[in-house]
Amino acid sequence: MKPIYWQDELITQNDLKFMCYMIERVARKLHRHNDEVIDAIPKEELYRLIRAAAVLHCMNPEQVEANWIEDYHLTPGDFDITEVDSRLCETIPTALQMGKVYMRLICDTIGENEDYVEGMMRVYRHEICKTIDNYNCSAYYEPSYYIARAYNEGGF
Repeated sequence: MKPIYWQDELITQNDLKFMCYMIERVARKLHRHNDEVIDAIPKEELYRLIRAAAVLHCMNPEQVEANWIEDYHLTPGDFDITEVDSRLCETIPTALQMGKVYMRLICDTIGENEDYVEGMMRVYRHEICKTIDNYNCSAYYEPSYYIARAYNEGGF
């Protein structure tokens, strides 16, 4: 994929990580599941956003988050990912840490003819995300190869 602003640069894993990070931020802010955020943004817009990621990551993430919420008419939900049993999860992973988890999962499972946007849509819509996003279990901090294998086998 080629970016919008600098045609000689390719879309990188850092651009994908930024997208996953922002999806996580917006989902947490609105108390939504990640798949609800990605489903609310049209595919063409996901392509535009990932192509602009090299520029957007230089902006204040709160502003990018607010822009996404306004531009894509995202509304609050009732899922709070941070509601966990403190005996099972002492420290909730940050949005950036979870962005890295999802970036690695997308990269580890990407198809031969698939790009990052298609990979994001595929992964975030998969049932395994409910397990990864349940911080009362250990799935989110497992090694990336183990998460990818669980994804490919249909669960942990």
